[in-house]
Amino acid sequence: MFTLSNLNGVLAQTQPNLGGASRLFSYALEEMEKGDYEKANTYFRQIIENNLPISPEMPYYFAVTLYELEQYDNSMNFLNRYLQINGRNAEKYEEAKVLEENLKEPLEAIKACEFCNRQGYRVVACTTCEGEKELAQSCSLCKQRGVVGCNKCFGNGLLTKRNVFNLIEYHECDQCNGEGKHTCPRCDGDLNEFSTCRTCEGAGTLNSEEICDHKEKPRHMSQLFQRIQENHP
Repeated sequence: MFTLSNLNGVLAQTQPNLGGASRLFSYALEEMEKGDYEKANTYFRQIIENNLPISPEMPYYFAVTLYELEQYDNSMNFLNRYLQINGRNAEKYEEAKVLEENLKEPLEAIKACEFCNRQGYRVVACTTCEGEKELAQSCSLCKQRGVVGCNKCFGNGLLTKRNVFNLIEYHECDQCNGEGKHTCPRCDGDLNEFSTCRTCEGAGTLNSEEICDHKEKPRHMSQLFQRIQENHP
C-alpha cells in the first residue's frame, strides 16, 4: 500500500534515470487505456519503489488507477497531492475535480462501515486471540492452584504475640481467617491470567488485503445456509 510519504520521498529525489521513469509511466498509461488497472498499478508502483523521478501529472493517473481498483482512500491521497503540486494550472484539473466528486460517496461509505478500516480494507478477527483481545495463560503467581500462601502468617494460619506476662499467645490470622492461604490476587482463583494479545495489540482485529464491500459476512457456514434458505423459501 502506498501513502503520501512514499510519494513525498520520490518527489524529494534528484536522481536522473528519467528515461526509466518515462518508460514505466508510458507503460502504465497504455494499460490504463486497455482497462487493465492492475497492470497499470504495477508500473506505478515500480516508479515509486525505485525512487524514480515522476512527472507532475503522474499522481493524477495513479489516483485514477487506485479509484478503479476501489482503493478510494489512497486514491484521494494521491489526488490531493496532485492538486497541491499543480493547483489550478494542472493539465487534468477539471478531470481531477470530477474524480474528487466521485470519491465522496465511496469514502463516506468507508467512514460509516463497521467492517473495514479507514482505508477501506476489511478487518478480520485476530488469528491469535480470535477477537478476544487477550490471551489466557497459566497463572504465574499461584501456578494454577487458585490460592497463594498468606503473607501475614506465612501460611500458618496463626499469629503469635507476647502478652504483658511475656507469654506467647496464638491468634487466628485476621487476613486469611486461619486458613493460611487466600484466593490468588492475580487470577482471582480462575487459575489463568490474561495479557494483551501482541499480534493485534489488544484490538481484537487485523487488517486484511481484501477491499471491503461493507456487508457483514456469516461467521459460520450454517449461518450462510440459513440466510440462503431465508432468501429462497
